[in-house]
Amino acid sequence: MTVNTTHWGKVAVLMGGTSAERDVSLKSGRAVLTALLNQEVDAIGIDTGVGSLLEKLTENSYDHVFIALHGRGGEDGTVQGLLEQLGLPYTGSGVLGSALAMDKYRTKLVWEGLGLPTPPCVLLTEKTDFNNVVTKLGLPLMVKPASEGSSVGMSKVNDVVEIQQAYELAKQFDQVVIAEKYISGVEYTASIVQNQSLPIIRLETPRVFYDYEAKYSDNTQTRYICPSGLAPDQETTLQQLALQAFLAVGATGWGRVDLMCDATGQAWLLEVNTVPGMTDHSLVPMAAKAAGIDFDNLVLQILAST
Repeated sequence: MTVNTTHWGKVAVLMGGTSAERDVSLKSGRAVLTALLNQEVDAIGIDTGVGSLLEKLTENSYDHVFIALHGRGGEDGTVQGLLEQLGLPYTGSGVLGSALAMDKYRTKLVWEGLGLPTPPCVLLTEKTDFNNVVTKLGLPLMVKPASEGSSVGMSKVNDVVEIQQAYELAKQFDQVVIAEKYISGVEYTASIVQNQSLPIIRLETPRVFYDYEAKYSDNTQTRYICPSGLAPDQETTLQQLALQAFLAVGATGWGRVDLMCDATGQAWLLEVNTVPGMTDHSLVPMAAKAAGIDFDNLVLQILAST
């Protein structure tokens, strides 16, 4: 895809922020900024975690914004709302899609309401009877903050005693915590750019699950397999399911949907990422490469969705 880069005007690349994913966001933002500069786009990086973002956006005359923020304060609709008020076109999902996709619990409620397959879950509170949770969902379970990304604060628990500890860990990152039925099987991820599904990637890790370390620190044992090894019709089915799940929460532009397939081949939707990573470990650039789209062109295609 050939894009005329001169009409973008001045582009602000938002990165960093203050969430638990700050370091990853800085890496993503720098990679995006480099790609834009490589293609002679007048781009400037802004660390939203330092100083007043409103002042930075208003003291310069920007024409477009590329959001490379992960987690709260950047992926949850708050920055999107600010940009709407300023009349600045931006990449990715709008306020509703960003806020809803960031909340795993409410995302699952939408999917369940539409009859889309997602592992059953329950909210955990200080008053929750964990024995009842086990009775309802079985073991093992995944305990996770409802509104964090990059698997931050997540735990797999194998007995009722471990749920309390996992709950306390997750609560450090979010007041809303869920326990979700653990799906044993193969993990896949479907990248979406301009509402088109890219080749599916199969994820393999020797760790208990695909956690933060597996995503960003393990350079030797985490495996990303693309082509995924799925039969063509199976891959198409997953791509269609992922796009349906993406659009169901009001997400637009670009993003990523994570899924599991159990031993029977049944697919289970896990979550939507509306601002996925753009680092050297990231999955959207990997899927784009498999589709014949290099990183610089991918960045321009995402910018074109503003």
